[in-house]
Amino acid sequence: MPCRRRRGCIEMASSERQGGLLGWQWRGYSRNHCDRVNLLVHMIVVPFFIAGMLAFVVLSLHAQWLGALVAILVAVAAFVLQGVGHKREREAPQPFAGPSDFVARVFAEQFITFPRFVLTGQWARNLAGAGNRG
Repeated sequence: MPCRRRRGCIEMASSERQGGLLGWQWRGYSRNHCDRVNLLVHMIVVPFFIAGMLAFVVLSLHAQWLGALVAILVAVAAFVLQGVGHKREREAPQPFAGPSDFVARVFAEQFITFPRFVLTGQWARNLAGAGNRG
């Protein structure tokens, strides 16, 4: 799905997510990731989010609390940087419907949807056709 520049934002309730969260997220993912800087930010920081979260789990299980704290801070910083990148996009992501929607969408994006975006070649196609704002 190529980047499409749209002016409006369609509100979609959780109940309207045909195909479940992963299908819904995938269908809109390409159009929310068109800006060159945002694409590069994601390529750099998503691995830090994944590594930070995995390290947090492992270190917590071993009661290494300082390391777990550092790991979660890395993941949070990576997520914040992605938010900065998303502000550059012409089409904003759908608002979160609540705390559980936030957690589900963030983890689905980081661990499944973004890696799929890269591995299918869509990240490279969007980068090649990316427009920069500013």
